[in-house]
Amino acid sequence: MTEAGLSSSSEAMLAVREQVISVWAQLARQTLCKAGDLPDPILLNTLPLFYERLARLLTPEFYRASGVDVAVIAQEHGGERARLSGYDTTTLIREYQLFRQTLFRVLHQGGIVLTHEQREAIATSIDSAIRESVTAFALIQSALREQFIAALTHDLRTPLSTIAMAAQVLGNRAPDDDIRKLAERISANAQRIEAMTRDLLDCMVFEGGERLPLHIEEFDLSLLAYEVAQQAMDHGSAQVLVEFEPVVGHWCRASLQRALENLLGNAIKYSTPGTPIRLQVLNRDERVHVEVHNEGEPIPPEHMESIFQVYRRARHGPGSKDGWGVGLPYARRVAESHGGSIIVTSTAEQGTTFLLAIPLDARPFSNAPVSG
Repeated sequence: MTEAGLSSSSEAMLAVREQVISVWAQLARQTLCKAGDLPDPILLNTLPLFYERLARLLTPEFYRASGVDVAVIAQEHGGERARLSGYDTTTLIREYQLFRQTLFRVLHQGGIVLTHEQREAIATSIDSAIRESVTAFALIQSALREQFIAALTHDLRTPLSTIAMAAQVLGNRAPDDDIRKLAERISANAQRIEAMTRDLLDCMVFEGGERLPLHIEEFDLSLLAYEVAQQAMDHGSAQVLVEFEPVVGHWCRASLQRALENLLGNAIKYSTPGTPIRLQVLNRDERVHVEVHNEGEPIPPEHMESIFQVYRRARHGPGSKDGWGVGLPYARRVAESHGGSIIVTSTAEQGTTFLLAIPLDARPFSNAPVSG
């Protein structure tokens, strides 16, 4: 059934709607791994309505109204994809690209000729739909993550406190060393979970675009690095070789301690078993350089940036690596908040090195912009 007043081009496009949608759905299931298991109503989503509005674009008097409709439909599409599918933004964009290719191919095969202006109108509307969908997708995903994190961290606090207290009591009353060691392991793992919970809360700060609160004071960063290395060796079997020279400056001790713990923990996690971790603290040109190096499988070049994105964990290596994917993003945010940066180099021959470089006096940079 066609709408009164539509142009012949709009009617021709509507006549092949079912064919376009069917071909697109088949291609999406074949080429987009996250679309394969979606039920038809979820996969098709708002696409049939979106198609109808695109057809209206080919009738000049409907152009303005259709432009608004397309934007609203695209927003709903992005929101549904965020709530009801395992999509990421790349998959979302790719399915729009598949739709555009399918649409123009079916029109061509059916002998439906569009003018240059008509093709441009459709292509521009699809581009606009991609932007609107991705924006809505990101907003919904962010809101869902924040709700999950808030609920999770709230619910974990009480049992974690109970576990820590019970482990302490068990350790104090242990009749032998075996039980005492077991209590220490329970306590250490409770501390790890508590640290991961703090990381999740920090992620909420990142996602909200807020700055890290810094409490800048004067101290020797080399001594802090040595303390972090000693703690790492006390709680694990890794060997950490520390090379440093006294470097006194003005920084936020608490945030740098956690950044160093994250960098060192990352190096230990991905190092080749039996190889030492190297931690260096050097004074270089009014900046302090902290290098953390490990031997092991290199980070793929295409993942060099994604490892600094929240919730992304791109490194390869044997075994399962626990964590939320927020340790490295946190370390970068700390460096940037101090007016510095983090540089990573990684090759099979040389291993992986994270270089944290910040000014000796971070006070003038405490309000510097940071990456999102």
